[in-house]
Amino acid sequence: MNALRGAAFALCTVLAGPVSADDGPHPPRHESTSDETKEKGTAETQEDPLRIYDELEVRERGDDLVGIAASAAEGSTGREDLARRPLQRPGELVETAPGVVATQHSGGGKANQYFLRGFNLDHGTDFRVAVGGVPVNMPTHGHGQGYADLSFLIPELVDRVRYRKGPYYADSGDFSAAGGVDMELVRELDQAMISTTGGSYDYGRVLWADSWPVADGTLLAAADFFHEDGPWTRGDDFDGYRTVVRYSRGSQAHGWSLTALGYDADWLSTDQVPRRAVEDGSIGRFDLLDPGPRGGTERFSLAAEHHFSTGASWSRVRGYLLSYDFHLVSNFTYFLDDAVNGDQFEQVDDRLVAGFEFDRRWLSSWAGRRVETAVGVQLRGDDIDNGLFRTRDLDRTGAVRQDEVQLLTGGPWAESLIQWNDKVRARLGLRADGYLADVESDLGANSGDAEDWLLSPKLSVILGPWKSTELYFNLGYGFHSNDARGATIRVDPVEGGPATAVEPLVRARGADVGVRTTLLPGLQSTVTVFGLKLDSELVFVGDGGATEASRPSRRFGVEWTNTYQARPWLFLDLDVTLADAEFIDADPAGDAIPGAVEETIAAGIAIDGLGPVFGSLRWRYFGSAPLIEDGSARSSSTSLINGRLGYRVPNGLSLALEIFNLLDREDSDIEYFYASRLPGEPVGGVEDIHFHPVEKRSFRLAATWRY
Repeated sequence: MNALRGAAFALCTVLAGPVSADDGPHPPRHESTSDETKEKGTAETQEDPLRIYDELEVRERGDDLVGIAASAAEGSTGREDLARRPLQRPGELVETAPGVVATQHSGGGKANQYFLRGFNLDHGTDFRVAVGGVPVNMPTHGHGQGYADLSFLIPELVDRVRYRKGPYYADSGDFSAAGGVDMELVRELDQAMISTTGGSYDYGRVLWADSWPVADGTLLAAADFFHEDGPWTRGDDFDGYRTVVRYSRGSQAHGWSLTALGYDADWLSTDQVPRRAVEDGSIGRFDLLDPGPRGGTERFSLAAEHHFSTGASWSRVRGYLLSYDFHLVSNFTYFLDDAVNGDQFEQVDDRLVAGFEFDRRWLSSWAGRRVETAVGVQLRGDDIDNGLFRTRDLDRTGAVRQDEVQLLTGGPWAESLIQWNDKVRARLGLRADGYLADVESDLGANSGDAEDWLLSPKLSVILGPWKSTELYFNLGYGFHSNDARGATIRVDPVEGGPATAVEPLVRARGADVGVRTTLLPGLQSTVTVFGLKLDSELVFVGDGGATEASRPSRRFGVEWTNTYQARPWLFLDLDVTLADAEFIDADPAGDAIPGAVEETIAAGIAIDGLGPVFGSLRWRYFGSAPLIEDGSARSSSTSLINGRLGYRVPNGLSLALEIFNLLDREDSDIEYFYASRLPGEPVGGVEDIHFHPVEKRSFRLAATWRY
């Protein structure tokens, strides 16, 4: 069996070639361009040949998906809308997906903390993120399962963000139960650009990007250098670089691309602090209690994509190689576990990732009905070295555990979209996922093999359109994977007692009912009622700075999304999500899920195309959440307004001023409730809310020259 697993892992590594840093060409799909065509249904489309568009451009978030989408909870945001948004961090690009919140509880280089549909998703546990089809989530990561760090992105090179929520898509696998985003990078630039930015708290950035025709293709290159301290008493000293080099050739029907991405950054961290220490004046809101926390990440990838068509089908092959190195020093409980040396610890993750994907799409007919079919396979192999170490003043004093992990995940998928008549279409999908892990631990009892597999059926029924309005019914099974170390554990490495292993794959079950309408000119609106059950929740454990498997849970809620182009130059949007979350097993501790945010609101107004002036204002609100199971401790709500105002000069120069936390509110990015111990406090510590404040009002001024 071990030999078989080794061979499978080697096969994945051999098959993997580099992969594109964008999603490449858009696969063929049934598409209507007018309400009249949508209303006609299959009468004029059954005999259509496969159509491939050389240019399928998404510019805004409000693109008309009536007659195209299979859910009210899917959509995309194009380059022009992305460019209007003030972004404090690259990871905030995910907030273009309605209902998603991306915050931070540590230094600038750490992955964002994500919230969606009543989930505190930690750093990506049930939120799948991909760039050009290459997964960003890291299974069995040194800091947290599904860790999805987008700090390597250059926002100006993102062409489109596509979002899909719920476990209803056969081509979305691990970590996608609550939802996910796919980001595509631009293939070429209309103009070269040089941009310099300076701002509050020693923020500085220089970006250069250009593309050229080379050997019947296009070569694109970009370099981005940055530094930031933030408002912290001990500055973050977050600096590093990002690079992109990409060559693409061919058309949407036949072509290929090769992309290299690079990222290297280091930072200091001011982590969450106990509220009691701020209230009694021991520290300020932006102070820290342990000067040790800091981190660093190196990420280098090589990726390739090849697509081709036969006239009756369209196929794509992708592969990628990724080298990743991460270290993070933290201290969340101070002197609770070790009164002498303190509770400082270091997490490390060093891995090589190889992946391979293939998908094929074609049109056919069945019993006189139009059928669009897609099949594919996804394989990913991770060769991982990670560890958890106790430290004092950054020096390692002992290893909690060290592991070498080989992990193979993925599997085949298939789906068919059937046009039953001019008002009913249905999509049926099936996905099979396997999980093979080999863990070599420094504690022999925790070494071993883990394996699991799941079948995940999907069903979507779409009714309409009537008067530019459609109804959607979605059912589906999904999952998230658990840390391979948790799947083979037998002995608690800290306490020395027996430990219970977790299931490698955790089942999720979801259902959505939604409506999408474009009936009013310029306005696109959706309403979705959703439900999701998980067989096992992942929760944050303060004294370990990590997550662990917990109890089964369920969530219900409603989402309302709107985009409105009131004038050719005036853009408005409003998204509201209300969610109710609880554990569904009996436990005297209570049924509230810690960190389950109950309300999120995002709203924006943007002006662009009205002379040389452009600008936007965005409001982001996320409400209170229980912090412990009995609901006796709750987080406070957070409300932020960010703005952007700019002016374009005719010679290609533009100036833009960005303002973050415009009202200078003293809210929290995130709050937790757990026990910690400061010097002089009782041995058992003090249970308290620990919070990471939002940053003070800050300014950035950018000068960009396009030539």
